[in-house]
Amino acid sequence: QVQLVESGGGLVQAGGSLRLSCAASGRTFSTFAMGWFRQAPGKEREFVAAISRTGISTAYADSVKGRFTISRDNAKNTVYLQMNSLKPEDTAVYYCAADSYGAGVTRNGNGYDYWGQGTRVTVSS
Repeated sequence: QVQLVESGGGLVQAGGSLRLSCAASGRTFSTFAMGWFRQAPGKEREFVAAISRTGISTAYADSVKGRFTISRDNAKNTVYLQMNSLKPEDTAVYYCAADSYGAGVTRNGNGYDYWGQGTRVTVSS
């Protein structure tokens, strides 16, 4: 079993930055590929970014490419999402997820085994 706890959400003005963190516990963190997803009010959950076990490979949704950066620190059992140049359309609850089987990066949420509770990000215009 793996527990994931997100933090770092909040209210920020458009153009601002936030860094989300996701702390994992319960199993060896370095064996998981990790991802970030988000769900805006009234919309379906969507993929944001993913990172491989070692951090060598990453993937991003087109909507965040060039503005968001995913990274991980396996020594701290933590994955991060640095969000810059935030836009009102980035407003959502952000979830981190762990993929215990993937060797690379997965954009499909069905490929993840464990999910955090989410952290809310609100971007004001």
